[in-house]
Amino acid sequence: MLHLQNFILCVETGISLHTIPEDMDVFRMDTRVYPGHCILLLERLAHFTMKIITAPLCDNRYGDALFSSSLFLDECSASLSFDRRLQVVQHKRAGPSTPHTINEKIHTDTVHALRCLCPSVLQRWAARPRQWPLPVIVKKVVSVGAYVTPTGFKDSVNKHIEWRICFNSGETELINNLNDTQAKVYVILKMTLKYILKPKNKEITSYVLKNIVLWQAERNTQTHFSAYSLLHWLHYGLRELRMGSRYHGHARRRSQGNT
Repeated sequence: MLHLQNFILCVETGISLHTIPEDMDVFRMDTRVYPGHCILLLERLAHFTMKIITAPLCDNRYGDALFSSSLFLDECSASLSFDRRLQVVQHKRAGPSTPHTINEKIHTDTVHALRCLCPSVLQRWAARPRQWPLPVIVKKVVSVGAYVTPTGFKDSVNKHIEWRICFNSGETELINNLNDTQAKVYVILKMTLKYILKPKNKEITSYVLKNIVLWQAERNTQTHFSAYSLLHWLHYGLRELRMGSRYHGHARRRSQGNT
């Protein structure tokens, strides 16, 4: 479940603060980190009394305030436990998600996210040569925007202050426009991962599976995907899945529009 903090907005360099309502906290996205990630620098603070905003702020030693992804997750977890009427059991985090059980009955897996404006990133993706999807779908994907989620690159020494740039709504639109063969490959790969491979490597996730299938669709002529070629594309996907750790880095590059 995606939980948006609607009073926070993250913007890339070049976005004017004068176009943003004054009652919103604004952070500037610094993308000079690992591909597909950013660091958030405070630009304007509107909610001075909200601990979920002020507690994760850290000094970067250059006079700027960083918004720590790790501390933000800590505050989100603490706010859930604040209601004493609820018995909350928090489970081990997996990337940006915070799984927990409420009153021994309700199991939820929440991904906290911040809305962001990064038109240049989306335009780079839109301008990339491709076989798929149709231009009208590309335009729709660009229009739905992006988010950042509180998780850093797994091998980064600064992962506690890094955020992942995500395009959840856009990727959902792309998945919905897969043809029958591509959709079957995606479903079979997910089932293979869950029930057969059961990987200990947490980087091999549905996110990686999604990118494998989307790369297949984007790079190849659509007439190559038919019922007769299902096994071919499934074998291709399994081969890429086996190289999941390498593909994780490749997927990060994909999210910033690089080929």
